Amino acid sequence: ATTDFMGSTNDADVIFKRNNVHAGRIGIENTSFGVNALNPASTGSQNTAFGASSLYYNTTGYQNTASGASSLSSNTEGYQNTASGNASLYSNTTGYQNTAFGNASLPSNTTGSQNTAFGASSLYSNSTGNNNTASGAFSLSSNTTGNNNTAYGTSSLRSNTTGNNNTASGTSSLQSNTTGNNNTASGTS
Repeated sequence: ATTDFMGSTNDADVIFKRNNVHAGRIGIENTSFGVNALNPASTGSQNTAFGASSLYYNTTGYQNTASGASSLSSNTEGYQNTASGNASLYSNTTGYQNTAFGNASLPSNTTGSQNTAFGASSLYSNSTGNNNTASGAFSLSSNTTGNNNTAYGTSSLRSNTTGNNNTASGTSSLQSNTTGNNNTASGTS
């Protein structure tokens, strides 16, 4: 029957609370579900947050998608980020166009932009590095400020911290590189 539903019959957002604490919102611009998911004072638009404390500090960030507890939790102004997995992109504040899939992928990123991390702890220490791609658990996990690196395979470029323009393909390839630049390696180390 049309009289049995949860929602509203007007243009007001539907708000969920748990123990009187914000736990979700279905709005015209933003959607959230989870205790403290998506700051209710946020003026950002087209954000989606699912999981406790996901997008918790968002202020003006827009077009972000966070799925998993504490994913994109510290984001304030970052935009067009996608985080899926517990604590993925956790520390991101103003970084933009980052993609993180996997438990604790890109969790230390603050202002780095256009990074892609697939796999648990991939790009784990990255804070301000840009244009890095890591695919595989622990790939580029020590990278902090290095730019334009590509790592495919578990633990590839694992120790890289500030090296730039490196390409590693294969399990543990270039795993000992820390600061070297312009290296290419293919195959298991």
